[in-house]
Amino acid sequence: MTRAFYEPTSTDDPNRFRLDATKDVLVGPPERQFVMGGVGLASAIRAMEWAADRPLIWAAAQFLSSGAPGDSLDIDVELPVVGGKVTQARSTTRAGDNTILTVTASLGGRGDRPEAQFAKMPEVPAPESCEPKRADHASTDDMQKRFDKRTAYQSDAQGIERLWFRRIHGEPVTAGLLAIIADFLAGGHSLAAGSASLDNTLRVHNIVQSEWILLDTHFSGFAGGVFHGHTHLFAQDGTLLATAGQTGMMPKPENRYM
Repeated sequence: MTRAFYEPTSTDDPNRFRLDATKDVLVGPPERQFVMGGVGLASAIRAMEWAADRPLIWAAAQFLSSGAPGDSLDIDVELPVVGGKVTQARSTTRAGDNTILTVTASLGGRGDRPEAQFAKMPEVPAPESCEPKRADHASTDDMQKRFDKRTAYQSDAQGIERLWFRRIHGEPVTAGLLAIIADFLAGGHSLAAGSASLDNTLRVHNIVQSEWILLDTHFSGFAGGVFHGHTHLFAQDGTLLATAGQTGMMPKPENRYM
């Protein structure tokens, strides 16, 4: 199977993985590109899934710095608790001596309990009926060009955005891919676009394949130059894939993407 653009490579150490900061994992304006935080989380998730040999339940990343173009990022995984059903894991991603992010996670689960979905996908137009979302940086050949994004609904006044995502290169839906899509949360409001994310927390409900994924984002509010928000990710048939939350430092007006 072809390695997805956000997946790290293995090393001689079974608990160390490596991700190269090529253009496929970068975002930002041409003069100050960086490794997208969601990609950093996605690569750490895949590393922990491989090290634990279990699927992700939840993961929370704290962003400490940013990887730069050309960096080689080392991902070190620890498995402090390996239980009968659940493994508790943590990872640290570094570029040389610079720590980029830390992630804590639980992996595993139980297949012998009732299942239910209470969150419902909102009624929105089909993606084919929606207008493409304007690219943050139209001239930049970076990670964002891997997605077709269509705006189903957006209201700054309500703090809501509903955005369809399709992978142009058809990568399968994984927990790592959902972490990347969830990291687009800040772009759902004109005052938050271009924010510096402080965290990204992903909670996985179901992994099913879907051509389009709906990101249903709700901002809780802005205060002290900080935003808080959460989002649901739905498959096209309404299946809840994951929930996510994020906090970010809002940008100066000159640094907004919109």
